[in-house]
Amino acid sequence: MPRYSLYWLRNWKFENGSLLTAMSDQLKQQVLDYINSHNTMTLGTCAGDIPWAATVFYASDELHLYFFSAPESRHCQNLTVNARVAVTIQEDYHDWRKIKGIQLEGHVALVDSLIEKAQAMTVYARKYPEVIKLFTNPASGIFYKAFLKVKFYCVIPERLFYIDNEQGFGKRQELAIAGQTN
Repeated sequence: MPRYSLYWLRNWKFENGSLLTAMSDQLKQQVLDYINSHNTMTLGTCAGDIPWAATVFYASDELHLYFFSAPESRHCQNLTVNARVAVTIQEDYHDWRKIKGIQLEGHVALVDSLIEKAQAMTVYARKYPEVIKLFTNPASGIFYKAFLKVKFYCVIPERLFYIDNEQGFGKRQELAIAGQTN
């Protein structure tokens, strides 16, 4: 995986202290509410010309999506050769007129400094306090041992789209993300 420090990526993405620019406050709030109200994302990775998709739990800090996973998992192995990803966040809707979701492309950075790990743990514990308690308690046995082997990762979006069929069939709006030219 190309080594991008989260500090570098965050500062590159921020412009005048704001990660999100050139979009309405309403759209920004819809996206953040949707991200915060969901728990899993589908992470699309690729090694060579072989794509792979994995569903992972995530916790967010604005648009930064943190997840932890075993480094030997297929998606993490793919990330070691290609940090570019696609992500979707959605429900399994029965009525196409109600479909909403997030589609994004970006990079994944390994969270490896102590400060970055503390930030990731804080964000994750805020969303999943019981999960963190379970995984960090030596008395939980297998869960604790498994947690010692995982690593935290962070998805940093470069392009992000919000889909909302309730606003119109195929309604898809792009959020402009600072530091990106399309």
